[in-house]
Amino acid sequence: VARTASRPLAAGDISTFQSFVFLGGQLSLALCVLLCLNYYSIVLGAASLSLVITYPLMKRITYWPQLVLGLTFNWGALLGWSAIKGSCEWSVCLPLYFAGVMWTLVYDTIYAHQDKKDDVIIGVKSTALQFKEDTKQWLSGFSLAMLLSLCVAGMNCNQTFPYYSAVAAIGAHLAHQIYTLDIDKPEDCWKKFASNRTVGVLLFTGIVLGNL
Repeated sequence: VARTASRPLAAGDISTFQSFVFLGGQLSLALCVLLCLNYYSIVLGAASLSLVITYPLMKRITYWPQLVLGLTFNWGALLGWSAIKGSCEWSVCLPLYFAGVMWTLVYDTIYAHQDKKDDVIIGVKSTALQFKEDTKQWLSGFSLAMLLSLCVAGMNCNQTFPYYSAVAAIGAHLAHQIYTLDIDKPEDCWKKFASNRTVGVLLFTGIVLGNL
């Protein structure tokens, strides 16, 4: 698409073979990290490969590639816990994982609205094309599900007031983000997408202070 035409592979700055070499290097380093973890985490990490491999194909198959991205991208919610504890506490990890998936659906749907005109031309699917003018309603639903899941995860690991204050702040941020979003202006979509780093900072801060 026009927005990504200058990226190295699309612009022809690197060859397909060179990109595979680079990918192989990344995967090799990732494997080294994984093998340093406990056996439970090694198996759990290896289980994510099916999602990693299939996600790039999903834009050709379904209007929900953002969901598959969420399932892939948030695997760390499971792996991070097991790397420290030796196994997953599912009453905490699953709500946290689900919250991450919902969050991904929010920010990546916003991101996808940047390219929707080009996507229609080249036949690529996305939730932006699926939701169209109903996008804000869907984003609101995903955000609510995310917030409820964060609360469940917090209750199941005895989080304290700072954590729930952070979750409340995240809710306010997402509400403002969705309310002011203009899905027909790519520059505003990028701005709103990028503002999700604030969500990450708030949640991280809430977890740290909640544990302290």
